[in-house]
Amino acid sequence: MVQPRVTITSIAREAGVSVSTVSKVLNGRADVAAGTRSRVEELLDKHAYPRAGRRGADPAGLVDLVFGELDSPWAVEIIRGAEEVARAAGLGTVVSAIHTGIAGAGAADGGEPARQWLDNLVRRRSEGVVLVLEELAPGQLARLEALDVPYVVIDPRGEPDPRIPSIGAANWAGGMAATRHLAELGHRRIAIISGPAGLLCSRARLDGHRGALESAGLPADPDLVRYGDFHHESGYVQAGLLLDLPDPPTAIFAGSDQQAYGACEAARERGLRIPQDLSIVGFDDLSVSRWFSPPLTTVRQPLAEMGALAARMLLRMARGETLETRRVELATELVVRESTAPPP
Repeated sequence: MVQPRVTITSIAREAGVSVSTVSKVLNGRADVAAGTRSRVEELLDKHAYPRAGRRGADPAGLVDLVFGELDSPWAVEIIRGAEEVARAAGLGTVVSAIHTGIAGAGAADGGEPARQWLDNLVRRRSEGVVLVLEELAPGQLARLEALDVPYVVIDPRGEPDPRIPSIGAANWAGGMAATRHLAELGHRRIAIISGPAGLLCSRARLDGHRGALESAGLPADPDLVRYGDFHHESGYVQAGLLLDLPDPPTAIFAGSDQQAYGACEAARERGLRIPQDLSIVGFDDLSVSRWFSPPLTTVRQPLAEMGALAARMLLRMARGETLETRRVELATELVVRESTAPPP
């Protein structure tokens, strides 16, 4: 018979205490009654639960980076920025992907993958967590707080809670700059392939796009607004639908570089040249975009800097310092290359 896996939750249940109390015992905190500490210690020994302390127990600790998915080049950029800061502080990094846990299994606590990850977090000597997720399950942040684990969120899905430390980019300004560039080139039929409609960054880029159209005196045609998922395939599919319209666009603003790559492929399949027949602008400025054919005009999102800043904020919180602000937005920048030109 397979024995059930021992978790912090199961230890807390057997001891008749809260999860946060077990976490305090594991972390050597003094604010636990002697009798309670003894009961928890006995159960930890009984079940051979790993007992490495967390913050302050070992100068060579860890920083956790948790993503909803890792199959995107932008994840690598965020990891690179955070890892550099952690390494400079003498810390290691642990990267996890929770594909259906925190990001949307539907369970109040994020489902089994998220529960397992949090149990592993306590076993590690982690200084804190950088979360890069589309959506947080209702119980997850509460449990991180109960475990006394500092965390920083990068690009939260909705309007950021002012109490939660978060990092974002100037998405509205980026969307405005991308579409304004196309309008200034003379384009009048400018389409957008946004990201998921529910994401704050998608809505901000779309709003910036609409603002640029209005400033240029151009109509906002609903047929020219499409939604993707930031990946190649959705850019390819949505661009194909746009280019097959009776009155197709002469320019497309894609909400991510990957969607822009897919849009380029859809254009090539239809015999369209870029930028002679169709201009395309991306968003992110991934490292491959400058080597793309043609080199991609895009909005630079400071992904590595976002990861680095999140790690710096996290380490300050782990040291008990107070953050001057809990919401930071970094500037975006239009990078003009060879995928845009005046319309034919």
